[in-house]
Amino acid sequence: MPTDVITFVAIVSIVIWIAATRELVKSSKEKDGRKIITLMSAGSLSTLIITISLFQNIQF
Repeated sequence: MPTDVITFVAIVSIVIWIAATRELVKSSKEKDGRKIITLMSAGSLSTLIITISLFQNIQF
């Protein structure tokens, strides 16, 4: 994967994790469970994509 794409996915992943953290900090009355699940799933998927692509670029 080109480094530009990895950089873009990494920045998007950071934004997703920040949004998830901000949602989790809210009081229990304001929390939206569906939004939290969506953000956590998207964050995990983007992190997995970054991890796999970086491991593929390792040269032994």
